[in-house]
Amino acid sequence: MDMIADFDLTAHNTFGLKSTADRAVLIDDAAMLPELAKASAETGRPLKILGGGSNVVLAERLDAIVAIMRIAGRSVNQQTTDATIVTAGAGENWHDFVVWTVDQGIAGLENLAGIPGTVGAAPIQNIGAYGAQLSDFFQSLTAYDLKTGTIETFDAEACRFAYRQSAFKSEPGRYVILTVTLALPRTWKAKRDYAGLDRLPEDATARAVLDHVVALRASKLPDWRVLGNAGSFFHNPVVSAEAARAFEDAPQYPQVDGTVKLSAGWLIEQSGLKGFRLGPAGTYDRHALVLVNHGGATARDIAALATHIRDKVRIRYGVDLVQEPIVL
Repeated sequence: MDMIADFDLTAHNTFGLKSTADRAVLIDDAAMLPELAKASAETGRPLKILGGGSNVVLAERLDAIVAIMRIAGRSVNQQTTDATIVTAGAGENWHDFVVWTVDQGIAGLENLAGIPGTVGAAPIQNIGAYGAQLSDFFQSLTAYDLKTGTIETFDAEACRFAYRQSAFKSEPGRYVILTVTLALPRTWKAKRDYAGLDRLPEDATARAVLDHVVALRASKLPDWRVLGNAGSFFHNPVVSAEAARAFEDAPQYPQVDGTVKLSAGWLIEQSGLKGFRLGPAGTYDRHALVLVNHGGATARDIAALATHIRDKVRIRYGVDLVQEPIVL
């Protein structure tokens, strides 16, 4: 197996943070994993899996073996009475996969278009946007267990999905997701019950929804190729209905369990931090929830900015913001 020493990861994370891996390898076959696990054990370097690098904050130096996920493949498996079953390799680009399903005449994922990253990373974060989330369509996934050296299959219950959460976050570094299988509804109607999508007609096609979602994201979020970022940096905090009464001016989203989700972006903006800059890092001037790299930023710069934001919001509102991107 060819490992590259002192591998530059700057172009492998959407933040564009300066980072170097002690060793790196492109992984395009699950059969490579036992050898990688062995190399990790023999060298004492942890094995880190990197997908599209869209939800990570990379340290300047990773004393690790970084495996860049490139397992490919897309397929329509079968059609049941209610759903079309599709599978994709963990290294597939998520947005490209969504476009592919719609091009196949299979609707369902269009509200999740435009989210950067890979298919394999999607269930870890239980990605969501515009009123939909991955768990709405999830059927199963396969993953290599680095602890036991076996390939396991996880159903939705085993994944323990919650808001931006899954079982894989509780045991980071143990499982390497290989494939993801989704069940997309055969009876479909455009999901328009989210701000920005209500302008679409009731009979909007999946392609029309997809194009509208992509346009909406472009109007609010910076292109990471131009201005490095990892999308929304903090979770929207969830509070009790009683606590939410103190935020009557804030956007609020009641949850099925009686709690209320608040807008982290609103809290940050009201704390005077929209467009704020601390060295080479800052908040986006059009969306306070997005932290950006103005050029040359490192993980330390992002950490300093994130701490400043959390402190300001805590002091003003008594709310603790939780960081979304994973630190590697």
